[in-house]
Amino acid sequence: MNAITITKAMKPRHLLTAALFALTALFSSQSFAQSPIYTAFFSDTAVSGYDTVAYFTQNKPVKGNSSYSTQYKGADWLFSSKANLEMFKADPEKYAPQYGGYCAWAVANNDTAKADPLQWAVHQGKLYLNYDADIRKKWFSDKDALIVKANNNWPNVIK
Repeated sequence: MNAITITKAMKPRHLLTAALFALTALFSSQSFAQSPIYTAFFSDTAVSGYDTVAYFTQNKPVKGNSSYSTQYKGADWLFSSKANLEMFKADPEKYAPQYGGYCAWAVANNDTAKADPLQWAVHQGKLYLNYDADIRKKWFSDKDALIVKANNNWPNVIK
């Protein structure tokens, strides 16, 4: 083999090494802090696009509409009506889910996890989301104690 062939043969390996290094840096928990509002990996939309006001006013999850949207804490929030959008804008802390929309049970256990907007509860005037139905059952079994723990852990779990 001559020197040119060796150089060409090494390039893919160097590229692979560089790519692995870049991916490691990108996904390393120390390379960036989590957002205070949970959004999907390739999205800036809070609560998977559900209208957070509807949990309080209609007692159910309702998909939002991009025609009624606002920005809050670096995320896009969608609403099903202009009235709900205006209610949120007037008092976002009242309607935004606790712990930035991360799973309440995970935050209580000093961790974070995505939350399913269909696994929800309004408890003492606050909206809580959970990862899935099984986790929601665990959360409901001792929600008051878990809320105390989650309140103590939040927002340190995202730093």
